[in-house]
Amino acid sequence: MDWSKTKTIFIITFLVLDLFLIYQFIEKRNLSQLDLIREASIEEQLETEEITYPQLPRLADEADYIIYGQEKAFTLEEVDGLKNQQINLDNPTKLFSTFIVPIKFTEENIDTKIVQFIKDNIAYGSSYLYWKYDKDSKTIILFQHYKNNTFFNIPNNSSGQVLLQLNENNEIISYSQTLLTDIEEYKREEMLTSIQAIEYLYKSDYLKSGSEVTRIEFGYYPLVTLSKSQVLTPTWHIIVDDRMDYYVNAIEGQIIEIQE
Repeated sequence: MDWSKTKTIFIITFLVLDLFLIYQFIEKRNLSQLDLIREASIEEQLETEEITYPQLPRLADEADYIIYGQEKAFTLEEVDGLKNQQINLDNPTKLFSTFIVPIKFTEENIDTKIVQFIKDNIAYGSSYLYWKYDKDSKTIILFQHYKNNTFFNIPNNSSGQVLLQLNENNEIISYSQTLLTDIEEYKREEMLTSIQAIEYLYKSDYLKSGSEVTRIEFGYYPLVTLSKSQVLTPTWHIIVDDRMDYYVNAIEGQIIEIQE
């Protein structure tokens, strides 16, 4: 046997094998990089699933804060000038008032009319924004706002809201009121954008094929409620198909589902 020829054959064989393995490695790496390039964006994924959403709001520069506030204790002096009302301050942090003569209410342009109504008839009325009219309970709900961002509060559970009560004749007969004051801000560096909040919902399987995000807005949601104070965290409020309410923590991404 000619050893030199055999050695040459082995060298050539191993060289070919090495070249083949190198080719395989390069091909695999290129395919992996191509997969990364081809990974669909969240917008493309939503489009594929036929999930629609409105024009997305952007975060204001002053929005990236955790909010801390104290429950306000109302005084008789602050409400003394309110007319046509019998006011109860047995619990000074939750004001109750009854209108002596009920006030007629109409649903037409309710959001602007109610905001003007409470400015004219309720102490610190400009601190609140219209939220919704619950026809079943005959209640109009307004939430406190801060720098034009709403405090998302669950009625009867948190501070910073006005609940107007109507009778069967669609007349406003009474209201309750709470307010957060002495607000302090604690800045955060990174916040979820509106599309990232929607992505959290989608990847958590809250958005099904054909769903419609009918509303998305930024505000603050109660994180911790203490005896006389409250901590609120930046939050995206997302309504899906006009019936499901979700609140996505804009710092950590936790999802709160509210079924109404």
